[in-house]
Amino acid sequence: MISDPLFYLCAIPAVLLYGIAKGGFGGNIAILSVPLMALVVAPQQAAAILLPILIVMDLVALRTFRGRWDKVNLRIILPASLVGVVIGALTFRLLNDAHIQILIGAIALIFTLNIWLRRGEPPVRPVSRLRGGFWGMMAGFTSFGIHAGGPPINVYLLPQKLDKTVLMGTIAVFFAVVNLAKLPAYVYLGQFNTANLLTALVLLPLAPLGVRMGFWMLQRSNDRLIYQLCYVFLFATGCKLLYDGFTALQLI
Repeated sequence: MISDPLFYLCAIPAVLLYGIAKGGFGGNIAILSVPLMALVVAPQQAAAILLPILIVMDLVALRTFRGRWDKVNLRIILPASLVGVVIGALTFRLLNDAHIQILIGAIALIFTLNIWLRRGEPPVRPVSRLRGGFWGMMAGFTSFGIHAGGPPINVYLLPQKLDKTVLMGTIAVFFAVVNLAKLPAYVYLGQFNTANLLTALVLLPLAPLGVRMGFWMLQRSNDRLIYQLCYVFLFATGCKLLYDGFTALQLI
């Protein structure tokens, strides 16, 4: 188990941020968790420690949002996400995380800038098997290594302008399935060891606390504010991923 106090100084807010995001408030702030923990441990170790905690958060989120999700969208994005997880597992030791960060960062920035620079209210986009399949697969793939599935799935779901609770409930179901699907591959790839699992166990009580905090904040915000926050956090996430990706490339 990790005993360095500096690690917990970074890990505690990282876990709470992820929980608040899973509770429905500003979902893309979750992307800050792995980089925050990576200040004191390797990114791969941070991702391994977080995964069991995320699964517990997912269970709390499913209970919190029970029945409030879009089944039509889930029938499209869930199978595609599993394909993405398989691709992520097969290419885990081949692909550079920096290239994935740059790709997802660019997508997030282009999407949000397109929304903000468009004149008038952006049009509502309907459910699409083609777009849902593509972005669902991308979310599964990018979620596998660096838990960065939020931006791709938001690119697909946000333009539909779903009710805020239905939107967050749909995202909760999506990542509950994706994170469970990642678990066997993480075990096979040796991502879990005694130190990582014991550290996750110490941080585990923060999981339901963070989710409940996020849900409490969600219920006290209107739909427009939630969507505005999602776009702002998605843009900030894109900037962060691009910075991390290009910085990592310079160090190679």
